[in-house]
Amino acid sequence: MSKDNHKQRESSSAVDFSYRLNETGEYREAWRIFRIMAEFVEGYQFLRQFEKEVTILGSARLAQGSKYYNIAYELGKLLGANGYATITGGGPSIMEAANKGATESGGESVGLNIQLPFEQRINPYVKKSTAFYYFFTRKVMLTSPAHGFVFFPGGYGTMDEFFEVADMIELGKMHKMPVVLVGGEYWRPLMKFMEEQCAGYGCIPSDETSKWHLVETAQEAFEIIQTNKPDPHFCELHPNNFHCEKNLDWKIFRIMAELVEGFEFLTGLVEDVTVLGTKSIKPDSPYYLAAYHLGRRLAEEKFTVVTGGASGVAEAANKGALEVGGKSLGIGMEVNKKARINPYVTKSIIFRYPFTRKVIVTAPSKAFVCFPGGLGTMHHFFEVLTLIETKKMQKVPVLLYDKKYWQPLKDVIDELFVKKFKTIGPADAEIFQIVDDEEEMVRIIKEFRK
Repeated sequence: MSKDNHKQRESSSAVDFSYRLNETGEYREAWRIFRIMAEFVEGYQFLRQFEKEVTILGSARLAQGSKYYNIAYELGKLLGANGYATITGGGPSIMEAANKGATESGGESVGLNIQLPFEQRINPYVKKSTAFYYFFTRKVMLTSPAHGFVFFPGGYGTMDEFFEVADMIELGKMHKMPVVLVGGEYWRPLMKFMEEQCAGYGCIPSDETSKWHLVETAQEAFEIIQTNKPDPHFCELHPNNFHCEKNLDWKIFRIMAELVEGFEFLTGLVEDVTVLGTKSIKPDSPYYLAAYHLGRRLAEEKFTVVTGGASGVAEAANKGALEVGGKSLGIGMEVNKKARINPYVTKSIIFRYPFTRKVIVTAPSKAFVCFPGGLGTMHHFFEVLTLIETKKMQKVPVLLYDKKYWQPLKDVIDELFVKKFKTIGPADAEIFQIVDDEEEMVRIIKEFRK
């Protein structure tokens, strides 16, 4: 198969620069910004050649000829035969199956590959491809297509991509489109967690999971995709609408400005901890009180507390840090042209684009603490796990607060990801830990600091 526009990039480090911990807190090297922007420009230019794009995501570890491999192959054939462009991560297993089906039916078969410390080769059924060094630029491109997303069983990377798409649709940062989940045996336990825990605790709307389409066959998935009619006036992320501001690529300059300002904001930070969680909890909630106490204790130990800057968990952690004279940072995002920063931050910054904000939230941290949360918290959590698993990020403490809330998710990971589908290794299930006590979290983070 020919590989048009296939790019190989040198690997300067096993760790993605934007998530590398350093001793000086310096994030301003110009080459970093230019390399990121080059990937954005090249990625959008590459995607502009396609129409009716559908992204198919899933595990790189499921065996060829397995049930889900065959469904992905059939779906790729249906898409190709009906004029859709099939976009995958370009790797093996589910990705290979979908690309194979698309190629054999004469359709566009596209791969957006990632350069990993352990090399991931493009599968032989990709007809057009490009490669990325940075996970977040690749994910922006994978989440740009306008006609739908199909998620097969997978591991941390699939969860990261799924929750990013679901989160951006909920925030209005992506136009509404079909989100199709293939395989009830895999997705129902996760949906149960979302319904009973996330919705049950008020972290997501009670009807959120009803917006996702659970199917068992390629034909069902294809029929759902066919119903979508993209909004031609939507101008947030989709590459085909990238010229929507007076025919100039002003978004490229805005993305670049946000990254420059973001890295400037981070410069000087060395000892800091990111605290994530729902904005929905009230000051009388036990979670609010726990986040407040954690923020206070982190500040007493001379850690800078970094949050999303909004209400709920973020407000509580910022308040605790501020009241003992600590550094209390808020990294917020504009939603519906509004942004709210709680009154307890000592320094803040606002982003328009969720992917630039996410880089800045994640870049400096010595640890991540996740309180109960919804789509945004789940998205950040699985992204950190993916970066650590793929060695794009140094291993740091990833702590989940409250066993009662998080244990059902840990059970899903152990039973489905590790044992049944084998989409992650047993060691990867131990990247994070559940902790019920704020003092224990501080002890773990201090131990890592040593």
